[in-house]
Amino acid sequence: MKNIVVVKCGGSTIDTLSDDFFRSIKKLQETGHAPVIVHGGGPAIKRMLALLNVESEFVDGLRKTDEQVMEVVEMVLSGSVNKTLVRKLGHAGLNAVGLSGCDSHLLEATPRNQEKLGFVGEVAAVNTTLLFDLLEKGIVPVIAPVGISDSGHAYNINADTGAGAIASALAAEKLLFVTDVPGIMKNGELIEKTTEAEVEKFIRDGTIYGGMIPKVEAALKSLRGNLHEVVITTASGHKGPIIGTAIHKEEKVTAK
Repeated sequence: MKNIVVVKCGGSTIDTLSDDFFRSIKKLQETGHAPVIVHGGGPAIKRMLALLNVESEFVDGLRKTDEQVMEVVEMVLSGSVNKTLVRKLGHAGLNAVGLSGCDSHLLEATPRNQEKLGFVGEVAAVNTTLLFDLLEKGIVPVIAPVGISDSGHAYNINADTGAGAIASALAAEKLLFVTDVPGIMKNGELIEKTTEAEVEKFIRDGTIYGGMIPKVEAALKSLRGNLHEVVITTASGHKGPIIGTAIHKEEKVTAK
């Protein structure tokens, strides 16, 4: 299937996504594209952990996930956050279905580092048959990044890396990271187009730092497959063309 666009919505943007954003997803479908939504939910998870007095910590930028934390992560991601997006997409006129990575082994997971991180997983395989079936019917999959292991245990998967794995598995045309910043910034200016090599340099020299690092690392990993473009963009301003930082494969840029 051609023209698949994977859109990853950051957890910090879920509450601020405008009607224009959801209409832009509808426009994508109307113009012959097949959108797939992958979402995070960090702030909502943090609020629920605090409400339930469940302690958690971050290790190397990832939430250490024991059994108790995993229960909250799955409840929030597969429940309230996922269904909020499904409702809003439906209101925009789209036929959307909410899925967890545990549904029909959509996201098969392996431990990233069980001793250090607990139930934090990497995507080992994607059930593309399920997704292609939905897309062929004009249904927008909305995916919570909770994976399932061979033993049947749920794993917390970083939404950025999950979206990259899904985009690669589907041979998507484009991957969009919708976040709370307009893209990669340098000296206060937006970098509108860059390459894999330049991104790696930006990480080394500190231009890219903090929460942007997992996004660009996921972008670089996904570009090793069939994907030819990843765009990091903001949650606002979707009335017109999407503006952000486009990361291209080296051969795509140098061929011009």
